[in-house]
Order: sequence, then C-alpha cells, then structure tokens
Amino acid sequence: MKSNPGQLPQLLNKGLSPVYLISGDEPLLVQECCDQVRQAARKAGFHDRLTFHADHQFDWNLIADECSALSLFADRRRIEIHLPTGKLGDGRAVLERVLQNPPDDIILLLISARLDAAETRRKWYKELQGTGVHVPVWPVDTDKFPGWLQQRAGNQGLSLTRGALSILVERLEGNLLAASQELDRLSLLANGQTIDEETVERAVQDSARFSGFELVTELLAGRAAHAGKVIGVLQQEGENPLGLLAVLNRDLNLLLELKSATRQDEPPAAFLKKRGVFQPQRARVMEQAARRLSRAQLHEAITLCSQTDRATKGFGDLSPWSYLRDLSAHLAART
Repeated sequence: MKSNPGQLPQLLNKGLSPVYLISGDEPLLVQECCDQVRQAARKAGFHDRLTFHADHQFDWNLIADECSALSLFADRRRIEIHLPTGKLGDGRAVLERVLQNPPDDIILLLISARLDAAETRRKWYKELQGTGVHVPVWPVDTDKFPGWLQQRAGNQGLSLTRGALSILVERLEGNLLAASQELDRLSLLANGQTIDEETVERAVQDSARFSGFELVTELLAGRAAHAGKVIGVLQQEGENPLGLLAVLNRDLNLLLELKSATRQDEPPAAFLKKRGVFQPQRARVMEQAARRLSRAQLHEAITLCSQTDRATKGFGDLSPWSYLRDLSAHLAART
C-alpha cells in the first residue's frame, strides 16, 4: 500500500509490515520516516541491523542469502538497503522472490531516491504494494515553505515573529535539513522567549565563519582554492556535510534544468525566479555555472555527491571531505 509521511505513525502503531520503502529527494523527511520505522521495529524486537548500499556494483545475492538464511538463535533483524539512484537493476528479481514469501524474522527497509514512473510499473514494485508500505516523500513547495517552517518551529516549542520568519525563509531557500539545524540552534538562544529578528541575526553571527551555503556558492562558481579553505574550516569545526550536500545536489539538478530551458529560449532569469531563486548573487552564480559547465560535468558532479553522501554514512575508505575536495576540482575544470 501507499502512505504519506503523516499517516506513517498510525500505520506503525497498528502493526509492522515486512517491508517498507521510503523514497524521495528531501533528506530530512526521508530520514525522519526511516527513524520512525526503525523505532517501531526496535520496539517489536528487531534489534540487529544490517545495512547495504546498492550502487551499480552491488551484489544482490547478499540480500538473497540474508533473507533465506535460517538464524541459529532466531534473532529478529532489520535489513536496510540504500538505493541512491532509485533503480534496482539486478535487484528486481531478488526482491520479487523475497516479497512473494517474506521471512518472519526480518524487516526490510528500502531507502531510495525518488522513483521514476517506469520503476513503479515493475513487478517488484507491484509485489511491494501488496506486501508492504511505500511512503513517497515529496518536496515542500516554495510557497508552502514558510508555513512548513512555522509549523516545524511550533512543534519544537518555538515562537517566531513575522520578521524572524521572513529572514529564515530567505536565508534557508527551502532547504529542509538546514532549516532543522537552524531551528535547533535558535532553540538554544531563545530560552523560552519569542524569536525575533535580532535573535535570528545573532544566530547568524554566532554560526560558523564559513557556512555550508557559502561552500556551495564557491563550488558552483568554480573557485576551487577558496572552496578548499572553506572545506578545511568546516571539517575542523565538525560540521555535518549532509546539509550542504542537499543544497548542492538540488542546485546541480537545477542547473541541468536551466541548460534545457536555455536551449528552448527561456530567459535564465525568468526560469530561476520561477524555481524560487530570488537572490541576485545566487542567480548570477547559477547562470554563470550553467554556461561554464557541460551536462556531462554536471552528471559526474551529481555522482560525486552520491559518493560523498555514502561516505557520511560510513561506507568507503575516504572521508566525505575528501570527496568534496574532488568535487571542488571537478567543478573548477573548464570544458
């Protein structure tokens, strides 16, 4: 069956399904839905966890073996499979077999990028619809972001003035993960008081000297030397790269759309405004990047973002900051 994120807690309270698919391009909302499934599974006794990252080199026989193996001590396990592209490839046949006869001692959690229409017509997806739960996570529209931010603040016990909300909306530009981090920081400053413009400005001044937003700008502008310095500072300060990765991945995909729009004679400024890019400096950087970078470079950069994301989750031998330095050099290269 299909469910929206708001219905998920109620479904979990009714009982666990053998498989859950959480898909979408909003890291914060995907993560929160996954955490709800994990918490419910732990309460039901599924304490052991195996995690797999299903890139194009992944051997899906590992999943088949885990699902068919008899546990010596009847341990109940959670198997999490990350699908960075939203496509299963060789895994379709494996999942079809598993979904036709799901094991009683395993909860399967698929964490995926947004699925395209072709993938939802596959046999494995139809099997999942009958056996498990699919929670598609959709982006928050630009015009709905202020309301989402206000509601999120209220859920955390924070009260924002209209001016404070306007500053945050302009600064965050729809990035939900960064919004969550910003509200966490503001909760430390608010001390139970209403958050006004002065409080927001103080939070901005007290934040890291180099922000993730600045790094994204430097990367897209191809200023590798300065981007390297920013990366070093963020790494030393223990910054979580997931927030800036979400922004960067969004902007790289937006650049691909901008290049297509330009080929169809749509003015870049009009396209960017339509997509919620109102700040002149950011719009200028985006226009210049679209002219300077080829489609092949942008696709490769998106792949590097996926590798960086994987590194933040403990996969691979390199740190995410190493991949960001490679990304910086890649985006600075001329076509």
